[in-house]
Amino acid sequence: MSEGIRRIVTGRDADGKAVVIADTKAPNVKQSPNRPGVVINNLWLTDGAPAKINGPEDATEAPMGLEPPANGTVFRIVEFPPEAAYIDTIDSDTAHAAFADMGAGHAKDASSTTPHPFMHATETVDYAIVLEGETYLGLDDSEVLMKAGEVCIQRGTNHAWSNRSDAPCKIVFVLINGA
Repeated sequence: MSEGIRRIVTGRDADGKAVVIADTKAPNVKQSPNRPGVVINNLWLTDGAPAKINGPEDATEAPMGLEPPANGTVFRIVEFPPEAAYIDTIDSDTAHAAFADMGAGHAKDASSTTPHPFMHATETVDYAIVLEGETYLGLDDSEVLMKAGEVCIQRGTNHAWSNRSDAPCKIVFVLINGA
């Protein structure tokens, strides 16, 4: 597990000057026993657009969900360990439970068979940037190898992230509520 992602948040003091209001580790980190080794660091959450630049100070301390709130966004970094040691033990029910742990059981159809057990879909536009390592972006009938520095704009499609390497993979995600 990571030692936590450092997060610096700016704001304004009583005189309106720009200041650092928080410099801590990510305040909301989640792991699921149904998704071995995956660590999700929620860094910021907005609950509408336009996003509020003044208050509330930090909405990320609320229980973590997979999807952003209606008209909102989620900014997170997810660490995916190599999956070779556990992926063959994950069945559809276990994968469904992993998404249910994040309030998104609807994202994974427990009765369907897919190319990867963690294949799912949400009504979001997701910006994904690989920071470290590599991963396969799995789709219904194809896959694409993504390496550090590469970007995916995922638009509400069935997808899965599959780390088949022997090193961890870190991905930045910005999820935007979609329709």
